[in-house]
Amino acid sequence: MNVLIVDDEPLARSRLRRLLAELPETAQAIVDEAADAAEAWVLLRAQRFDVLLLDIQMPGQTGMELARRLTGDPGLHHPAIVFVTAHEQHALDAFGVSAVDYLTKPVRRERLAQAMGKAVLWLRAQGAEQQAPAAVETVYLTVQHHGALKRVPLADILYCRAEAKYTTLRTAEQQYLVDLSLTDLEQRYAEHLVRIHRSALVAAPAIRSLERPMTPPEGIAPEPEAGSAETDNATWTLHLHGVPDTLPVSRRRVAAVQALLTASRPAAARQPPK
Repeated sequence: MNVLIVDDEPLARSRLRRLLAELPETAQAIVDEAADAAEAWVLLRAQRFDVLLLDIQMPGQTGMELARRLTGDPGLHHPAIVFVTAHEQHALDAFGVSAVDYLTKPVRRERLAQAMGKAVLWLRAQGAEQQAPAAVETVYLTVQHHGALKRVPLADILYCRAEAKYTTLRTAEQQYLVDLSLTDLEQRYAEHLVRIHRSALVAAPAIRSLERPMTPPEGIAPEPEAGSAETDNATWTLHLHGVPDTLPVSRRRVAAVQALLTASRPAAARQPPK
């Protein structure tokens, strides 16, 4: 633990340093000192402190002003602030700058131990908050199912396929109809769905393998050859995680699918498609 003591009185700084050395929790702490706010600001900008033991009434800038300057700077690490002062009237202002405790002089060892305990809890809470993943908003699609409308999470959709007037959405458990074109789905959810064929979109995480079949997949008519009205020839087949279904992949989109497969596998496991 790194502690910075800021006080214009040398005897006050020495007393706090001695008390910290006597406490089991802080006996191994690295302690620095500053005689005023200006000196403290230089240290705070130069290195990272866990706890700031801060006097309030000092020549020049006060400890309260230093605390406001520190907490108002998003570019600096914010230590746990414990005010140490002979003036009790500043207590409310102290907690207004998120101080974890407020000690009055002369500081007793038991009170300093309590304050350092609060500082440790505050530091743990700050660390947990920084490590916590940001909340991800769930995106839903409204689909038709047995004559009723139902909301399906976008993350559950494995692929989408154009079927006559509707589009079929496939999850691991069910198949749904939605009154949206593949183009609409591709434009709205480009971060999740990838175009692999003029009649199909796929969720990148659902891709298991890619292979060249001898004949077109069952139920999929071969697309026109190059030089005809369509040149999106489907000669490759995509296999998915979680379902036995296969999907056609146009020749011009094979490279993109191969790139997705390569990016999703560990280097040792990457194999060229058959």
